[in-house]
Amino acid sequence: MKELELIKNYPWILNIIYTIIAIVIGSIIYGIVSNFITKKIEKNEAKLFDSKKSKTYLKMIRSILKYVFLVIMVLVILRVNGVNITSMIAGVGIISIILGFAIQDALKDIIKGLDIISDNYYQVGDVIKYLDITGKVTAIGIKTTKVEDIYTMNKVSISNRNIEKVEVVSHMINIDIPLPYEEKVEKIEKVLEEIIVDLKQIEDVENVEYRGINDFAESSINYHIKVFANPSKKPQVRRNALTCIMKGLEKHNITVPYNQLDIHNK
Repeated sequence: MKELELIKNYPWILNIIYTIIAIVIGSIIYGIVSNFITKKIEKNEAKLFDSKKSKTYLKMIRSILKYVFLVIMVLVILRVNGVNITSMIAGVGIISIILGFAIQDALKDIIKGLDIISDNYYQVGDVIKYLDITGKVTAIGIKTTKVEDIYTMNKVSISNRNIEKVEVVSHMINIDIPLPYEEKVEKIEKVLEEIIVDLKQIEDVENVEYRGINDFAESSINYHIKVFANPSKKPQVRRNALTCIMKGLEKHNITVPYNQLDIHNK
């Protein structure tokens, strides 16, 4: 009876109780729905999507789901506390006009985020380049794309509205090998065949192709090869490839030419 009397005298206590109950129930429902979606996608990913695409859709759906539940929870809590939601929603039309200009960038991010998914522009696990940042996509949200820089390991957030400035990095590494004019092309190409065999043994290298002479430079003939590797591994693969090439040239006593300055005294 004392409890009822207390609630009667202080009705806000009941509102707090209802608010807590609403939050608990909402959190439970969100957890159930989120786990259900995760299991459904993981179960069907072999039939519907490749691994990267399923992760991308999963992270996007979770992001959208989080915001939807947040809005619903706010409305429920307001209703529990006696706020007239109908009147509030009716006033949203006027308020949205006022706020439209303030949130237009956020709306652009959301629209572009949906475009990224629907157009399959890039997925979680892809490596993208934005301005001076080259990083692996770790998450795609409705507003931002999370990236881990492959050179610095820094975490970076890119607004989805900047998709036009984003490039998806390929698996290809272009390497020009400058070699002396004095060496016969036939000999060089045989040496490069041996080097390519060694390059293919390097960790994370997917394939290697010799493409021929690329340029007649001032002090060298530049032979061109293409090394293919996972974009997130390219910096280290390139370093390992250059080391392997140098060792192969040294094995055959072939030196890499360098620019020389001739000075004539009168």
